[in-house]
Amino acid sequence: MNLLTVAKTFQIVIAVLLILLTLIQSKGTGLTSGLKSSFSAYRSLRGVEKIVFILTIICGVLLVANSIFILLLS
Repeated sequence: MNLLTVAKTFQIVIAVLLILLTLIQSKGTGLTSGLKSSFSAYRSLRGVEKIVFILTIICGVLLVANSIFILLLS
């Protein structure tokens, strides 16, 4: 297996993980309830919410970095 194949497989895994983490955070909020909650007071993240939020950011950064890596390899 060459490095490009491994990087592309890793890209798919990161993308799926990022989608799952994003869906976990949304908690079934629709457009109207999303607009209502955006005008509410700031609430800090705690516990599992904070861990999921940080993992989402890390996966996003890894996705971009891996995309650049694949671009440089090809």
